Amino acid sequence: MEVVSEQKRKKSLKRWQKVCLILLVLLLGIGIGVLIFVNGYINRSLPQTEGSISVPGLKDTVYVTRDKSGVPHIEANNTQDLFMAQGYVQAQDRLFQMDMARRQASGRLSEVAGEDALNQDKYFRTLGLRRAAEKSYQAYTEEAKQVMEWYAEGVNAYIEQAKNEKALPIEFTLLGGAPELWTPIDSLTIGKYMAFDLGGHWERQAFHYYLLQHYPEDQALELFSTYPEKAPTIIKSDELDIASSFEGAVIPHAFNGSNNWVVSGERTASGSPLLADDPHLGLATPSIWLQMVLDSPEYQVSGVIFAGIPGIILGHNQDIAWGVTNTGPDVQQLYLEKRNPKDENEFLYEGKYEKATIYKETIDIKDKDSIQYKVVETRHGPIISEFAEESGKDTVLSLRWTALDSSTELEAILLMNKASNWGEFEKGLEKFLVPAQNFVFASKDGTIAYKANGKIPIYKEGEDALLPLEGWEKENDWNGFIPFDELPTVINPDKGFIATANNKVIGEEYPYHLSNNWAQPYRYKRIEEVLEKTKNATAEDMKKLQMDQMNLQAKEFVPMFMEYMNTDNLSTREKEAVERLQAWDFVDDAKQSQPLLFHTWMKTLTDRLYEDLPESMDPLFKGKGQTTDELLRKAHKGKNVKWVEEQGGMEVLVQETFQETVRSLTEQYGEKIDEWEWGHYHQVAFKHPLSSISFLDRFFNSEDPIPVGGSRVTVMAASYNEETGIVNHGASWRFVLDGSDFTKGSHIVGPGQSGHFRSPWYHDQREDWVKGDYHETSLTTPKGEPLILQP
Repeated sequence: MEVVSEQKRKKSLKRWQKVCLILLVLLLGIGIGVLIFVNGYINRSLPQTEGSISVPGLKDTVYVTRDKSGVPHIEANNTQDLFMAQGYVQAQDRLFQMDMARRQASGRLSEVAGEDALNQDKYFRTLGLRRAAEKSYQAYTEEAKQVMEWYAEGVNAYIEQAKNEKALPIEFTLLGGAPELWTPIDSLTIGKYMAFDLGGHWERQAFHYYLLQHYPEDQALELFSTYPEKAPTIIKSDELDIASSFEGAVIPHAFNGSNNWVVSGERTASGSPLLADDPHLGLATPSIWLQMVLDSPEYQVSGVIFAGIPGIILGHNQDIAWGVTNTGPDVQQLYLEKRNPKDENEFLYEGKYEKATIYKETIDIKDKDSIQYKVVETRHGPIISEFAEESGKDTVLSLRWTALDSSTELEAILLMNKASNWGEFEKGLEKFLVPAQNFVFASKDGTIAYKANGKIPIYKEGEDALLPLEGWEKENDWNGFIPFDELPTVINPDKGFIATANNKVIGEEYPYHLSNNWAQPYRYKRIEEVLEKTKNATAEDMKKLQMDQMNLQAKEFVPMFMEYMNTDNLSTREKEAVERLQAWDFVDDAKQSQPLLFHTWMKTLTDRLYEDLPESMDPLFKGKGQTTDELLRKAHKGKNVKWVEEQGGMEVLVQETFQETVRSLTEQYGEKIDEWEWGHYHQVAFKHPLSSISFLDRFFNSEDPIPVGGSRVTVMAASYNEETGIVNHGASWRFVLDGSDFTKGSHIVGPGQSGHFRSPWYHDQREDWVKGDYHETSLTTPKGEPLILQP
């Protein structure tokens, strides 16, 4: 019996093992099938780059040939086909980015992101970038409108094709929904968003107002971006709560800026001009820029453009090259508005109450009911101090901003793309109104030039744009705008070069007010220092300068701080840290410990200096670094600085924050200072917007962050999140052109051209961005099989 029982048990076990094996094979097969299906589904949305595609609306055949970096060269026989193809190809590479950009700028993110995006949508509905785009459209010529229509037709041809073939980017599936058809207003709205991103200075005006509300006047004025000649005045401090007024406001990155310079042929090895440009914006996947080459009978131009916009905004053609940095003028002004106690939609002006314009906005929210949202716009602009909650009783703040006016930047781009000399290029600049930019220019005839271009308001004499103005007084309105012919302009200067880095660009003799807020001068000083010494300059010299990591802030402040260090009171490790700083060459090298020491010390010192300020004020304290530097300089010169004195004076502030810095770094990186490295903290990742969803992080960002040198104050700009050290802002595009051959230029578009994570051009320029390895792009068609777009 026992033998029979054992045989049954063994048979039963074999049957169970067989069943388990079958189940395992089935599960494995299902898993493989799912993977094959998902893989096929994802790959279906990869851009087709060879073969032939029919695109309705084309008049003739268009050839799109991609070079080794994925840069599309679009060859068309007419202007209509050129811009249709540009729209089609941009959508191939960046459709999800384009859709998110128009949603964000239009205040429609909640439709796909849910309630978490509601406050942001309210803010952008309040600003009214899309309303400004609709207003601007009416100012365009019929020719420019037609270009926008052709471009939109190309985008829509791709959208319809991708929908029919179920080949939309995977992000749409993950978020749910599909993109709407494209319109010219979408392109103009994205253009208005770039004006927003490059901003103005209303935040600093609100911050100054807060200081006067909460601190003695002399202490408040120490933190003003410029010390006012006369004592400022404000209305009673209890009438408006600045701290709560802007909670939830979307504030552009504090370090938006750029470098550019142009060198005369008199200083170059080739005898022709050299031009370099690297705009500093957010670093993410995909890049904010899309590099393209456009070729038709009317246009032969190469460079970059924002996805969602036709033309080339920065780059070169066969005769000229140009680049920009942000001028940063005071183009935003807050106005205090007195509301009629009897009618919330009326505001005082010149002794009478006048009706505001009311916009009733419907905001759709994913998985929630839609909400109705009211936007109130006075004669000066939208009321932005109560977009989230009521913040004042009878006094609120409105925003006057040039970007909310009608403007014609796309018209300017088209004219600039076709220009062949400075006169034609400058004529195009007349149409480029917002954002105000420092343009540098070089041409085949040897001309180098500069213009601080844009729509810049004129303030009344004695007014300095430091505080909100009383909106009920006509005398506080802007007095028009600086005439185009009187904007700062330089042509062929004797010193043989022109450079800008968001620094102060005018002297005291300039008759108009431009700004109180300029970037810390270190990038410009370093560029100037190098260019003044450079003779027989080459394109390689310009690339090297774009990657320069010399920290002139540290070169100024480390010796200053050392004067206050009492080494008798330092530990052995602290003394070693001092010795390392004293031996430092002031290069923010990723492998050195000194940059980690210095930048952590500056942050620790800054935090201590302003520990009395509420955290909610920090986003409004734009230009904090410049203010801090100036306070420290004044204190070092023996002047009484209350913010420093409240910390016990320079000796206490410097020594204690240094010791705190060493303790903190020891806890994070260990006891051996020679093992501390800047790159252990300071790393670049180029995050995809959906990376914030944890399970998608490795999906869209499979590579680890890369250690990188540079910092906020070096020519190689690499600003970072102070909590994580992740570099999220810097040279979004690097460009160098040698004027001995205007048909080609050197570029880096980090992290790559494509928005599709399976594309070979998705992250292929990450390491190039870190190392400074440029790729060359020519106006001539590269070798390779083209994509043929047919009518």
